[in-house]
Amino acid sequence: MTSGGNEVPGGRPGERRSAARTSTGRSVALGAAGVLAALLALPLVAAGRLPERLATHWSGSGGPDGSMPFWAATLGPAALWAALLLSLALTARVLGPSVRRLWYATALPSAGVLLIGAQASIVHANLDRADWTAAGDVGLDVALVLLAAAAAGLLGQLVARRTAAPADTAAGAAAAGPSSGPQLTLPDGERFAWLSRTVNPWLRLTATVSGTAAAALAIAAAAGLADGLWAAVAPLAVVALATLGCSAVQAVVSPKGLEVSFGPFGWPVRRWPLEQIESARAEERTPAQVGGWGYRLSGLGTTVMLRGGPCLVVRPRAGAEFAVSLDDAERGAALLNSLAARRSSTA
Repeated sequence: MTSGGNEVPGGRPGERRSAARTSTGRSVALGAAGVLAALLALPLVAAGRLPERLATHWSGSGGPDGSMPFWAATLGPAALWAALLLSLALTARVLGPSVRRLWYATALPSAGVLLIGAQASIVHANLDRADWTAAGDVGLDVALVLLAAAAAGLLGQLVARRTAAPADTAAGAAAAGPSSGPQLTLPDGERFAWLSRTVNPWLRLTATVSGTAAAALAIAAAAGLADGLWAAVAPLAVVALATLGCSAVQAVVSPKGLEVSFGPFGWPVRRWPLEQIESARAEERTPAQVGGWGYRLSGLGTTVMLRGGPCLVVRPRAGAEFAVSLDDAERGAALLNSLAARRSSTA
């Protein structure tokens, strides 16, 4: 929002907050289950190649100096993860919504990567050893795990800040405009912006499942648990990244024009300056009309379809129409037309 201006938010405040809580809850639950499954699967998959006791602690000189029975080494990290989830949930209850979202997005990914990395390091060090005292060194593994955990926490923080719901403010009412589309009555000297965001939970779920599977297979392959796993990592990673990029979309209408960003990181971005826009309108579209979900090309032009219903449709002065499924699309189109008309009148 431009300094000193007003915001015209997209969608009803209660609906946006409820959708955000539901999406966050699904992501947290799925991520927690994925970490738990990985912690249990890593030693179980390699059970036939591990000694009865596993080295679980190393001295400063690099040699193992502590061990656990196989069952304890398998269940211990899973129990620690469950206790961590419970403590985080209890702590988060006393925090505000924005702090709680940032807490979950930072602490959970970092702790999950740390525990999975530690479990993978233990399995790898004990693999094909006759006794735990002959376990390999984990010095380099520990350094890589700590770096990965820090990176996961940083990425989670960036995503949380990027997807934070905008503040709810008052807006003017839309009025019927000229044939080019609806318009708003904008007071002279005032600057307005409109923002709306849509998330498809099923596409995000697909991306999370694919990404978790790719990460688990990569860890298992790096630990030498099975041959041929790397061949499945790349396809799953591509599916995860492609689906994640189409799982969320955000549109901003401002005096600069229209900006549409994709995915949890807001990249890539498409921009249309006001002088390149002929008109904008709201239009009902369904996945069947445009050929499915995600980024679709059809006879209607380009459509970013995350859910059936109202779409903000932009007709540029050159090229095909562009549509994106968003809440409160009519108000976004009206503001875009009004800003374009104001610019034309002052040019």
